[in-house]
Amino acid sequence: QVQLVESGGGLVQPGGSLRLSCAASGSISSINTMVWYRQTPGKQRELVAGITSGGSTNYADSVKGRFTISRDNAKNTVSLQMNSLKPEDTAVYYCKANLRTGDSRWSLDYWGQGTQVTVSS
Repeated sequence: QVQLVESGGGLVQPGGSLRLSCAASGSISSINTMVWYRQTPGKQRELVAGITSGGSTNYADSVKGRFTISRDNAKNTVSLQMNSLKPEDTAVYYCKANLRTGDSRWSLDYWGQGTQVTVSS
């Protein structure tokens, strides 16, 4: 059974920094893309940052230059370093991984439970 477990959420002041981590565990053969999403009440879930198995990255325009996504393939983890945080960054952040399990030939999406990030004075 594959699970994604997130950590690092919390309360931070504007201009501060926070680092989110997401660890995938279970019978995993390979991981393709790993992506961070975020969602606020009444708002569409939006892609924040993504990274491929080869290390290629992409970011939402609103976080470019402030956020950095990275992954550790040996540990099956993905992290999101968030700097210069703004109140607009307040949201529940979700980790998603597209991966292949040991008992399947298909690559499927798996989601974490989400972690709250609050940016406030």
